[in-house]
Amino acid sequence: MGIIEKMRLDGKKIFVTGGARGIGKSVATAFAEAGADLAIVDLDLDEAKKTATELEENNGIKAIAIKADVTKQEDVDAMIEEILNVFGRLDVAFCNAGICMNIPAEEMTYDQWKKVIDINLNGVFLTAQAAGKVMLKQGGGSIINTASMSGHIVNVPQPQCSYNASKAGVIQLTKSLAVEWATRNVRVNCISPGYIGTELTLNSPSLQPLIEQWNKVAPLGRMGKPEELQSICVYLAGDTSSFTTGSDFVIDGAFTCI
Repeated sequence: MGIIEKMRLDGKKIFVTGGARGIGKSVATAFAEAGADLAIVDLDLDEAKKTATELEENNGIKAIAIKADVTKQEDVDAMIEEILNVFGRLDVAFCNAGICMNIPAEEMTYDQWKKVIDINLNGVFLTAQAAGKVMLKQGGGSIINTASMSGHIVNVPQPQCSYNASKAGVIQLTKSLAVEWATRNVRVNCISPGYIGTELTLNSPSLQPLIEQWNKVAPLGRMGKPEELQSICVYLAGDTSSFTTGSDFVIDGAFTCI
């Protein structure tokens, strides 16, 4: 069997949080194209259903849509229960849901701070923990968390201290879980994307001035594309990455090098 065949995900059961659109949908599409069955998890159930239907029709796999708030333990538990009822097992978790608020630190309310930390860091912990419990019983699995280059640098000119702190936390959480679960065959890695031009980002009038500034500084002179994150996630989800755990993959067009 050649390397391309070995990288397929046929028979794998995967959930993707924040999977209805953007990076989550793009990576879910790659998982489906590689043969995996999917649970598309999102707060927007209607959009999640559209994505699940599209993936099923285009790839001949099984995809379900689940509404869940990743900051609520009961929602995460119900999500896992539904996945196991439908698929019988869980092989890969892509803990991807997140938000960003561009608010000066001195003006940010504590509730705004907590909301970002709750979704971006606590939500990753809850979903990764829930996935890990299942995978430890099964004897293995792969967890992929979405961090950010913002866990390595301070973005300018936008003020986003809560986002930066949350993503730095995701990186260290990933490393900690990887070490704890290493001998039990549960691998935990994260990706740290740079500026990615999702449909929502590119169509936001308020972000256009920022995008122009980012691109002037960026070594490649542009934002990344969601599909440029697909191959690393397929690799991490599959069996060819069996020696890869505790790693943070920065995919930022060399932005953090400057």
